[in-house]
Amino acid sequence: MSAPIEIVSFSENDWSEIAAIYQEGIATGIATFETKVPSWQDWDASHIKPCRFKAMKENQVMGWAALSPTSKRKVYQGVAEVSIYITSKFRNLGIGKLLLSRLIDESEAQGFWTLQAGIFRQNKASIALHKAVGFREIGYREKVGRLNGVWHDNTILERRSKLIL
Repeated sequence: MSAPIEIVSFSENDWSEIAAIYQEGIATGIATFETKVPSWQDWDASHIKPCRFKAMKENQVMGWAALSPTSKRKVYQGVAEVSIYITSKFRNLGIGKLLLSRLIDESEAQGFWTLQAGIFRQNKASIALHKAVGFREIGYREKVGRLNGVWHDNTILERRSKLIL
C-alpha cells in the first residue's frame, strides 16, 4: 500500500528541495518571470510564514505552495498572491489541488479575504488548477513583462473568501 501524500509546512531545512522545484519552474519559461532562485533569506522575507506548504510522500518533496503579500498598505493586508510549483515527475496527480486547498484553508484562518494569481497565458494547466479550487478569471495584463526577450501576457485570477465577509 502506498503512503499518503502529506501537506505540511516547510522551513529553511527544506530549502534545497523547494529551490530545486522552483528552478524546474523557472526552466519551463512559463511559470515565473524570475530567472534565478533567490536565497532562502530573500525568499523567506517576502513570503507569509504561516502560509507555506509542501507536498510530501515517502520523504520526498513533490511540490510546494506559498503566499506573498500584494502590498504593504494596511487596506490590502488580507490580499495575497499565490505561488505554486510541482516537480515534473509528480505533475497531473492532484498534488496541486491538495496544496492549493490547504493554502486556501490556512489563508482564511490567517484572515486573508482575497487570493490572487498572475499566470502566464500559455500555462493552461496552472490556470485550470486555480479555477478548479474556486479562482475566477478577472482579466489579463497584456505584455506585462519580458522573459528572455519575449513579451508575455498574464492571466489574472482571484479567489474571494466566502468565510471572511
